[in-house]
This record gives sequence, C-alpha cells and structure tokens, in this order.
Amino acid sequence: MEADQVAYRHESKIQTGEDERLDAQKRVLANAEKIYSAAMHAFDLLYEGAASTSASLRSAQKHLEELIRYEPKFQEGLAALESARISIEDVGASLRDYAGAIEASPERLAEIEDRLSLLDRLKRKYGPTLEDIFKLGVEVSKKLSEKENKDGILQQLRSELATAAERYLQAARAISKKRYEAAKKLGKLVETEINQLAMKSQFRIELGGTDEESNWTASGFDQAEYLISTNPGEPMHPLEEIASGGELSRVMLALKAAVESGSAKKRSAGAQRTLVFDEIDTGIGGRAAEAVGKKLKELAHAHQIVCVTHLPQIATFADHHYLISKKQVSGRTRTTVSEISGEERTEEIARMLSGATLTDTSLKHAEQMIKANA
Repeated sequence: MEADQVAYRHESKIQTGEDERLDAQKRVLANAEKIYSAAMHAFDLLYEGAASTSASLRSAQKHLEELIRYEPKFQEGLAALESARISIEDVGASLRDYAGAIEASPERLAEIEDRLSLLDRLKRKYGPTLEDIFKLGVEVSKKLSEKENKDGILQQLRSELATAAERYLQAARAISKKRYEAAKKLGKLVETEINQLAMKSQFRIELGGTDEESNWTASGFDQAEYLISTNPGEPMHPLEEIASGGELSRVMLALKAAVESGSAKKRSAGAQRTLVFDEIDTGIGGRAAEAVGKKLKELAHAHQIVCVTHLPQIATFADHHYLISKKQVSGRTRTTVSEISGEERTEEIARMLSGATLTDTSLKHAEQMIKANA
C-alpha cells in the first residue's frame, strides 16, 4: 500500500500550489468569451476610437496648451493631464495584450478539469492539502528506505544502544558510589535526630542491587531500605515492618531534620524553605510529643514550618497559632482559619489539655506551657 502511494504521487508529478494555479486557469478558460469581451470593451473606452478617454485627454491637452499662452499658471495642470493620459494608455495596452492572449480552448479546459479531478481524489485520500500529500510521500519514502536498508539500520541502532548502555552504566555507577557515601552519612544523622525525639534506636540505610540490565531504572540500579532497631539489643529490621505509628512519625521528622541540616549548608544565606507537617503527632504523646515540638522549633530557626497538630505539647512551641474550625451556615459546612493569641490561645491550649470544659487547673497548666515553650 505504501509503495502504491509513492508510485501514485510520482506518476502524478504533483507540484506545490498546482491546484491553485489550475483553478485560476480554469476560471479564465471557462469564461474566455466574457473575459475577452470585458477586456476589449475597456480597451475601446480607454484607448481606441475618437470618443475614448485617451482621445479626450489629448484634445483637452491641446486646448490647455492654447490657454497657457495667455495664462501660464495652468502649466501644472497640463503636466497632470499628460501623466493621466500616459497611465490610461498603459492600462489600455495591457488590456489589449491580455485579450489577445486569451484562447478559447475546450481541449485545454478539459485537460485542466481532468487534472483537478485527479488532485481532488488525491487530496481526499491523502490530504486534505497537496502539502499533506508531499509530507506523506516523504514519510513513506523514508519507511521504504528503512525497509530496504533494515540490516544497516539495525546495526546502527545496536551500536547506538551499546553506546547508550555504556554511558548509562558510567553514570549509574558514579551515582551509586555517591549514594553509598551519602547513605552512611545520612544514616548517622538520622540516628542522632531520632535519639533526640525520645527514642533509643539504631538506624541504618542499606543499599542493594547490582548493575545487571534487569535492575536498570531511570534513577539507577540501586535499591534502598531503611533499617531500624527501636529498642537496645534488638536486631535491625525494615522500618515499615516493626515501627509503630508514633515511631514512624518521629523517624519522618528525623529524616526531614537530617536532610534539611545537610542542604541548609549548600543554600545561600537568606534562602528559606517552607516545610509542612500534617499529623506529625500520630501515635505519640507526653514526653515524645514535647521532644517533637522542640525539634520543630529548632527547624523553625532556619525554615518556615507549617504544622497541623492536635497535641498541646506541640502547639505551644508555635510562634503563631491558628485555629481551624468548621460551622454549618445555611445548610453548608464552612471552614474558617483564624489566628489566636493571648487569653484566646491559652483557652484553646486548655481545651486541648482537658476537653471542652475549662478548669482553673487546665488554664494555669496551659499558661505555664506557653511560657515555657515560647
């Protein structure tokens, strides 16, 4: 089918813009008599005969020349008439030549109509324009060439694939080496951070995987696994297998803190990032929650921290406290966010401590916590 398309176009000898040129020729040939008559009538009125525009201008020029003998100021008008006469005679001559070249040729008209019919069929099948047919011809020719030279092309592709594979391995091995170095450093940093969050744990990042092609991915061939021992003397296991919800929350915070402490050195002075922690307090309370709050406060010295929490031990460390509440208005739920401070904040911390009912004890406790963690 593709070969037929190329041969069809080749035999048709299509030229760019051919359909537009043939359409113009067809209009002339189909209306040759009308066009000839219009051109010759215009020629007669402008150039031919005693009453033509050209003859009238010549007569006017003679009268004006006589007038100029007595009134020279019309010399400019005479020049204008001369210019107009020359322009009109040029137009008349063009009309005469054009009319003389018109031939009423039914044979040529039939050829053009046949040719346009062929082009229309091609456009319906491969178009919708001749330019589209040209593009298709180029694509099909390329495909045919590739089929005819498939052995050479396959050899070239295999060579390019081998070169790309070698480049991939060079890059992947270099990245792997850096990952092993970074994994050791990050593991130590995370372990230090975890032990500041009321956990006595060991933490290690273990890398595996080989450079076999079956392991290749867009990010290299390494596979990373986080190992942790949450209690002294216990063997290390994958983090997701043994860590509780509270432990996972603290490990995530430790990871964030460790990564940020390393990247902060590389950022320019004054550059600041925003870190968002949602439900970082899952599964923790008491001393662990206070440790998390202190760590968030520490991170806030270098970054903007946005933290969603239900624990007063964490909320009291905030520089700005926002209350999120929901209300029903006209049958629809509306969520509002408002900053609270002073007594209003103290009361909210007290509610977080003791529930909806406020007591003097909870209010005093809240006030003490806010002062201690400010």
